[in-house]
Amino acid sequence: MSRSLTQTQSMSSTSSSIWLLSCRKLKFFTRIRRFLQSKAARKRCVSSPADHSNKLRIESNTNEEEDRVIIEKTESELHGSMTLQKSVKRLHFGSWEEKEMAAKAIGKLAKEDLKARKLMAELGVIHMLVSMVATEVAGRRLAAIKALIVLADDTFTNKVLMLEAGILSNLPKDIDFVDDQTRHEFAHLLLSLSSISNTYFPLAKTEVLQFLIGILESASGNETKETCLGVACNLSAVLENAGPLVSNGIVSTLLKLSSFKELSEKALAALGHLVLTLMGKKAMEDSSMVPESLIEILTWEDKHKCQELSAYILMILAHQSSTQRDKMSKAGIVPVLLQVSLLGSPLAQKRAMKLLQWFKDERQAKMGPHSGPQTGRVAIGSPLHPREAQEGKKMMKNLVKQSLHKNMEMITRRANAASDSSNLKSLVLSTSSKSLPY
Repeated sequence: MSRSLTQTQSMSSTSSSIWLLSCRKLKFFTRIRRFLQSKAARKRCVSSPADHSNKLRIESNTNEEEDRVIIEKTESELHGSMTLQKSVKRLHFGSWEEKEMAAKAIGKLAKEDLKARKLMAELGVIHMLVSMVATEVAGRRLAAIKALIVLADDTFTNKVLMLEAGILSNLPKDIDFVDDQTRHEFAHLLLSLSSISNTYFPLAKTEVLQFLIGILESASGNETKETCLGVACNLSAVLENAGPLVSNGIVSTLLKLSSFKELSEKALAALGHLVLTLMGKKAMEDSSMVPESLIEILTWEDKHKCQELSAYILMILAHQSSTQRDKMSKAGIVPVLLQVSLLGSPLAQKRAMKLLQWFKDERQAKMGPHSGPQTGRVAIGSPLHPREAQEGKKMMKNLVKQSLHKNMEMITRRANAASDSSNLKSLVLSTSSKSLPY
């Protein structure tokens, strides 16, 4: 009974497709007949009066143009439909060589038509392409990946079908045996899939992270690494992914790549997401590259976005952590922050001023109780030693002025090396010492 029902459904499906194709052919030939009739009518009107002939000629040309466009469109649809049918059949039942050719044809058709992408998913194309990704033949695998990239474009459903088909399990286990072009295409596919990382699909799997870190630490080109950094940025934006990302050692990899200007922005963006978590913040605090590498990025006057992201990460690390502020102070962050507060972008200036205020407050808190000779915990200005307290205040003011002048001279020297000295001098002279936060 079930067998006969299946046969009946198959026959009905076949007959419906044949009927659809017949309708399209009928429309096609109807358009051709109209086209030929319009040409014949134009020929008959040659002996008519001039005005009437011109009018008919204009109408005939208009109809002819419309018919030509419709005929070309119908031809293209018929050709695309026949090509799709052949490609799907070869992909399911053909040899490996035919499957490879079918994958290329499917990728081309899907790139031209969004509706075709959705139809291909219903025909089971995605599962077959995902299975081809696991093959060891480079050309066959590359054709399947390229087709999947096109099918995933602007279609949430197709991305979900790829994840359900196990595309993440088919990633290469060893990057060293994968050529550069295949690495790049894999990274491009993962970037497309990671755009739905905020759903219930667990994208931060070990095989995915090992694949990403393997490419980021390899000798791959900057374009491929930048694509992988985009994947890491998308994954790090989801709070639940922070644990797997940090445990797989991506923080140290991102810190290394942040030192390269071509890759720094996306690496810092991912670190900016991770620093908001306890695991990510601790990993950065324990790194030997922090805070020196981040302070160095603050000096990149031609990379304002990198300056802003670096200052943001330093703010998070320094907040309520005297240990980190001490490390930053010893690394020479204060002169750099003064420079950013004067020459950086508006957002970088704002963040630099906030950090400077924290350092200023902490220094005042530390030095307040020790201004001048004291007995026990006597406050400044105690009636026991008013003269000594006054001398301590004067000494502190002198020290602050000396430090300020020294820092301003350093900023001036740096600015003169990169830009016109006259512009900077006017800026410095117009800025009073009272307006500086430190």
